[in-house]
Amino acid sequence: MARHIARKRFGQHFLADPAIVDAIVRAIAPKPRDAMVEIGPGLAALTQPLVERIGHLAVIELDRDLAARLRTHPQLKVTEADVLTVDFHALARELQAPKLRVVGNLPYNISTPILFHLLDCVDVVADQHFMLQKEVVDRMTAAPATGDYGRLSVMLQWRYEMEDVLHVPPAAFDPPPKVDSAVVRMVPLAQPEAVDAKLLSELVQVAFSQRRKLLRHTLGRWLEQRGFGGSFDVQRRAEEVPVHEFLALARSV
Repeated sequence: MARHIARKRFGQHFLADPAIVDAIVRAIAPKPRDAMVEIGPGLAALTQPLVERIGHLAVIELDRDLAARLRTHPQLKVTEADVLTVDFHALARELQAPKLRVVGNLPYNISTPILFHLLDCVDVVADQHFMLQKEVVDRMTAAPATGDYGRLSVMLQWRYEMEDVLHVPPAAFDPPPKVDSAVVRMVPLAQPEAVDAKLLSELVQVAFSQRRKLLRHTLGRWLEQRGFGGSFDVQRRAEEVPVHEFLALARSV
């Protein structure tokens, strides 16, 4: 079969280090008959060891040439599509699974939109293991009062417990990216705080829109426009507000 050339428009960097692949598989800990979905299987570096352990795998691949290769494997259910258009609720029903285990080496150029797309489907997810740019994982897991803490931190920490489980250097890929990578484990919280997701998203986006300014210039005005009469300290920056305070504010607006 002809060698596949990585396509820049898809942000393709193929995992090529067997030791890293083994470490990721150990972190995922696949079990027979798991309902697992892999996003962006590429040249199947991770796909093959997963199939060997669970017997079957659903994969989502946008590149038509790679999708054609993957269809030659009878143990794979191949969806040729942009993952941002995939309905994971429908996929769970199709696989007859109450919960999906989602894994993948996500394209770095659209990793954040993918994370937010999956946030809307978190009720059918058992866990997620993703290879991402290390900088993105740092933002996802960041604590308040740090430079990495932002909208992504708040929105994901509302619904997931997250852990940076593995550092991956550029040399592990072909072609090597210009950044370090990391594998993150994301486990949906059993009892997340109930808030309006759309409202929380808007609130947090406004709060971090000018992160160097005090919140009275951004979120304070947003709250005034909504006639908010409660108590919330806007004499601080967005990065100083912990997740639970953003959630409490969203509930009271």
